[in-house]
Amino acid sequence: MLQILSITTPIFILIGLGFLSARGGLISREQVRGMGAVVINFALPALVLKAVSENPIGEVFNWQYLTAYGLGSLTVFCLGLLASRTLRREPLDSSAIAALGMANSNSGFVGYPIVAMTLGATAAIGLALNMVVENLLIIPLALALAEAGRQEGSALSVARETLKRLARSPLIIAMAIGLPLALLELRLPAVPARVVEMLATASAPLALFVIGGSLYGLRLSGMQGEIGMIAFGKLILHPLAVLLIFSLLPDVDPALMAAGVLFASAPMLSIYPILGQRFGVDGRCAAALLLTTVASFVTISTLLGFVAPSP
Repeated sequence: MLQILSITTPIFILIGLGFLSARGGLISREQVRGMGAVVINFALPALVLKAVSENPIGEVFNWQYLTAYGLGSLTVFCLGLLASRTLRREPLDSSAIAALGMANSNSGFVGYPIVAMTLGATAAIGLALNMVVENLLIIPLALALAEAGRQEGSALSVARETLKRLARSPLIIAMAIGLPLALLELRLPAVPARVVEMLATASAPLALFVIGGSLYGLRLSGMQGEIGMIAFGKLILHPLAVLLIFSLLPDVDPALMAAGVLFASAPMLSIYPILGQRFGVDGRCAAALLLTTVASFVTISTLLGFVAPSP
């Protein structure tokens, strides 16, 4: 138990420091957004570039991991969409956003620090693979369905806008730079490599601090049923689905399996309320983010009891 707490406690202390700093007026909401922009646009892309370019291409595109994490996430997304449509009678747009909250982890801000402290270098490979699943499958699928529910624009226009957004994503650009380097077995020159390493090292603590600052001011009022379903899907169903599919695949690396399950156990992405804003469900998304992040301290600590390596 002490080993588990030694992993989770520093993580949630950093989240708590961000929350208390925002609550105490030490940092403003605009400053939190600014730090988040640094993480998204510089620190995490540097981490992905480092992971992709410095590892064999066979490890970067591990088919078992992509299959398990991709199918597990897609399964939970479909279950969440079906539950929201049939049980709660939600329209397609809000159902798609609810399903997104269940099937898309905060891999960079929460998942990576946890997996890095638990499994070391495997975390960077898992993060790079998660970027493929999340940015090329789950998020585009959710947004396309949500747009279809609003009946705004053709499927072609939705696909075009999605591709434009992905092409401008620093994380995708980092992968596009790192993959040729890995294929050609090249390394960055010493000075750029050092800059990338420094930015990558800063990604985990800064990301956790930003999560804490972002949680200040969110409220859980009048939406317990909706947000409870999203939190259950994210914290329970998502890691279980990924674990189940991993268990059906041959020759799985135990470290990558543990990484995939831990990534899936993280709360949803921190920009979840922003994605929901266009479809009028930003309040519900913010409340779900708050509940899921707080509850994840218990669920992740419990999960680490099964997957954390022995001392």
